[in-house]
Amino acid sequence: MTIVWLILILLVAFIAVIIAHALKFTPEQKASVPAVDFPVDIESVTEHFQQMIRLKTVSGMDESLVDQEEFIKFQNLLPTLYPTIYATCEYERIGLHGILIRWAGKHSNEPSVFMAHYDVVPVNQAEWDEPAFEGLIKDGELWGRGTLDTKGTLLGIMEAAESLLKQGFVPENDIYFAFGGDEETVSTDAPAIVDELERRGIKPALVLDEGGAIVEGVFPGVKQSAAVIGIAEKGSVYMDLSVQGAGGHASAPPPQQAVAILANALAKLQRNAMPFALTKPAKELFDTMGRHSTFAYKIIFANLWCFAPVINLICKMSGGELNALVRTTCALTKLSASDSYNVLPTSCKAGINLRIICGETVESVTARLKAIIGDDRVTIKHVEGGGPSAISRTIGDGWDRLTTAINQAYPEALVSPYLMVACSDSRHYCRISENVYRFSGMPLTKAQRGMIHNANERIPLNLLDDVVTFFACVMKQC
Repeated sequence: MTIVWLILILLVAFIAVIIAHALKFTPEQKASVPAVDFPVDIESVTEHFQQMIRLKTVSGMDESLVDQEEFIKFQNLLPTLYPTIYATCEYERIGLHGILIRWAGKHSNEPSVFMAHYDVVPVNQAEWDEPAFEGLIKDGELWGRGTLDTKGTLLGIMEAAESLLKQGFVPENDIYFAFGGDEETVSTDAPAIVDELERRGIKPALVLDEGGAIVEGVFPGVKQSAAVIGIAEKGSVYMDLSVQGAGGHASAPPPQQAVAILANALAKLQRNAMPFALTKPAKELFDTMGRHSTFAYKIIFANLWCFAPVINLICKMSGGELNALVRTTCALTKLSASDSYNVLPTSCKAGINLRIICGETVESVTARLKAIIGDDRVTIKHVEGGGPSAISRTIGDGWDRLTTAINQAYPEALVSPYLMVACSDSRHYCRISENVYRFSGMPLTKAQRGMIHNANERIPLNLLDDVVTFFACVMKQC
């Protein structure tokens, strides 16, 4: 009986501890920030955006196949749309398509960098309901490739700066606008710009690029909208899995077929998820958002020390972005074997895309793949890509500039760090700044986020006011 009573006492004590933690797991009290009313000429902004979208700045791995004239047209378009910026600021071309603009502030020791890219991914027009490069307005939305990724960001930056300059505003510190033209492919412009900034000894207090957005319904138990800021991004690696076969006529297949061996390897990768990992971005997301969740979820997120397995299960069952937040993911994307029904392949190959979580490396993930597959007949080849970015700080002047601006532009939204599961040019800036953040400055629904790199990409015109206002708020903090 003594053991039974001891177990009961320990159980009651355990329950009391986790409930006490949940009761104390409340949102931090922060001073309210008044919303900002920034004047935006929507008609003018929309017309400017249409001109940007009509230029087919489609990038490609082979520069000889890229229509360079479209990129030159875009570079020449900006001075006509934003004459005050080009009359006031320093402008230079860096790399093949890179644009760097310096807006001189009162000081130069704590500069900010606003990033975007103006190249876009290719279009299969047959999959679109409307033309992808005509800047068509339909039902209050502007259609076109690049409206979300990321000519919309570039538009917001330039419109905000042009307006502030006309008002006579001078930033406290230098502001740089860094726009690349090959982010979707080889990404040489951004590294070239970073090389030049590093050569000049420039260490940004804030770097802001595409990434997070104002979202809803992405965190369990939280109904309030949230501004999620990427403080790091996962690595992206392409790998080939291949198996050699004997080939020959399909009428007499061998007992061990190459395609079956490869298929078994892929099935193992599908069944066996990479290990659960609570990185700094994930912990801070759970801590921030969990405080606004329902009490049942608060019990979990306030007691990560004992409920990590439960979170792992929730993420596995949810899949998608939530699962990608806590582990390296493996997407099975390419497959090839024989070209004929009646010919056995001499080799078969599968392509996979690994998104590597902070704390892992290409080497450590490759070792995990080999262990999961457990078959030496399957060859693993690293094609290209690298590991995750450094993790940026969530304290200090750079973070405060950004979060204050978000509170001004979107006073109802929660603000939280998170781990960006996609890749961006911002990772190159981590070698010259500890304050690299990924936030696009606009509310996006799940459906709208799904349009990125997809057919029928478009943006509601009523978001243009929001995005221009947001970037103006950030610039005023700089």
